[in-house]
Amino acid sequence: MPSGRPSRWACRGGGVLVNLLVLPLLVPVLIFGAGSVVAHGSGQGLAAHFYLLAALLAFTLVVAPWAAAHSLKVSVG
Repeated sequence: MPSGRPSRWACRGGGVLVNLLVLPLLVPVLIFGAGSVVAHGSGQGLAAHFYLLAALLAFTLVVAPWAAAHSLKVSVG
């Protein structure tokens, strides 16, 4: 792979780069969500899975405004 290729992806096809950055953030939600479905199906408690999902939501609500502001600063300047 030529050395200039990743920089071209960042400039022209920014969607590919964004997908590669966001995908690891979605995996824990998928794992804990599927775990809660399996726990409900087997009759176990759901509280632990929902607490972890709530913690991820709280973290996202705290970090998302900062991340959005930072990305806007970078794109403008």
